[in-house]
Amino acid sequence: MTVIEEATAPRPGAVRAVSVAVIGTGAIGQDLVSKIHQSDVLECGLVAGRSPESAGLRRAHRLGYATTAGGIDAVLAVPRPFDVVFDATNAAAHVEHWRLLQPLDTLLIDLTPSKVGQMVVPTVTGTHAPTERNISLISCGGQASTPIAHALAGRFEVEYIEVVSTAASTIAGRATRLNLDEYVATTQHAISTFSGVRDTKVLLNISPAVPPATFRTTVHAVVPGATAEAVRAVVDEAAARVRAFAPGYQVIGCTVEGDRVVVSLEIIAKSEVLPPYAGNLDIINSAAVMVAEQHAARLALAAGTKVGR
Repeated sequence: MTVIEEATAPRPGAVRAVSVAVIGTGAIGQDLVSKIHQSDVLECGLVAGRSPESAGLRRAHRLGYATTAGGIDAVLAVPRPFDVVFDATNAAAHVEHWRLLQPLDTLLIDLTPSKVGQMVVPTVTGTHAPTERNISLISCGGQASTPIAHALAGRFEVEYIEVVSTAASTIAGRATRLNLDEYVATTQHAISTFSGVRDTKVLLNISPAVPPATFRTTVHAVVPGATAEAVRAVVDEAAARVRAFAPGYQVIGCTVEGDRVVVSLEIIAKSEVLPPYAGNLDIINSAAVMVAEQHAARLALAAGTKVGR
């Protein structure tokens, strides 16, 4: 039997906004709940995990949210389907979650590299309504690198793109390690799709360094004829757009030597839950919440109402 621990107390001043659920209670899930807690238009109705002793479930309960160790079964068992479900589990589990949620009128936002849904990168795909109800946020490295790859290809004739990301071992949980092959394949697919460059490569380093390594992504590109000034202008503009929703996104290096362009990015987490070095989780979660809030605005417009608290 699925057991749901009810919220400890109603949230002060809360009214029904857009109802959301979070599946997954690791570091990504915990930060998602924290970001949802700060949103004016998202109301977390359930946090679902698999272990009753999960630190993520305990934290969500302390924040006043209903929690369960019943996983996807608990999400399906509620009387009224959630408007949005965030999937912060793993790529294999997401395939099954989508199969179960597909008959419902729910927007499923995928934070795993499953490559199942419609790929979204906020500054690349824009804020228009998705054509599918399964939204893929690709990967943390995809969210960091795609805006730069897309911007370079939009301005120059790019012949090759290589993306190398480094994340701290201490923040790379079991799901991340299970998803390494999917991470590479899905991120590479996104880079090629949004840049139009067929010759691409993606690498991910999980660093055991002490102190933990800050999340960094480097975009290497072959761009004949580009000047340092022109490349820097394109990169800075793209980065500024990302900082509108992920303020820790910074360009720490941008060099042009012959036809070789190297853009180095560092993402610092701005989170109540994550350590500063976990910018990989912060950027994908920030994108996820932005997508959900845009969906909330569309629902409100369709209903002729105003959402929020």
